[in-house]
Amino acid sequence: MKSFGVHLFFLLFLAAIASVTVQAFTGTYGINYGRIANNILSPDDVVTLLRAAKIKNVRIYDFDQSVLKAFSGTGLELVVGLPNENLRDVSANADHAMNWVKDNVLAYLPDTHIRGIAIGNEVLGSSDEFSGFLLGAVKNVYNALDKLKLSHLVQITTAHSQAVFADSFPPSSCVFKDNVVQYMKPLLEFFFANRLAFLFKCLPFSSLHV
Repeated sequence: MKSFGVHLFFLLFLAAIASVTVQAFTGTYGINYGRIANNILSPDDVVTLLRAAKIKNVRIYDFDQSVLKAFSGTGLELVVGLPNENLRDVSANADHAMNWVKDNVLAYLPDTHIRGIAIGNEVLGSSDEFSGFLLGAVKNVYNALDKLKLSHLVQITTAHSQAVFADSFPPSSCVFKDNVVQYMKPLLEFFFANRLAFLFKCLPFSSLHV
């Protein structure tokens, strides 16, 4: 049996974006398309599978060129990822953020429908290795999109797991961990001020097998 890292994801919009006219994140559900596995499907085969299943929204964890090319001309909506290991560089240098956006987003538009950029993956809530670079990276990538006049088309988000919460049940009593608050508060303030979406990951299954 082939195993491929495709996980359901759910979007939790904490920012007031309903009144904003953007093309990002159309639809209400989608999948995470992970590729760290053995004997995985090719990007072209994944595209065929997604279209057959009528799944339009897809998030990848990086900016792999073979995936971006495979999605070209398909009409599928794609969220690309800025990996954690790139956060320090992009946070420290606005020019590097601009070059990253040009090379990995602008270069593939409009044929590949890149509708979002997930800055980091589950940065907060575990170790603090990349926590201090997250907000700076978010701001620099956002500013790069704005300067390139792409902010109406490509939206910024950042993905977090339940590890950011000290207690998540019941939801009405949910609070962030003490070591997360110092990073989360300014992050959410920036998201709210710019009407951006906050991404919360629920993974009911670790993988799907077919």
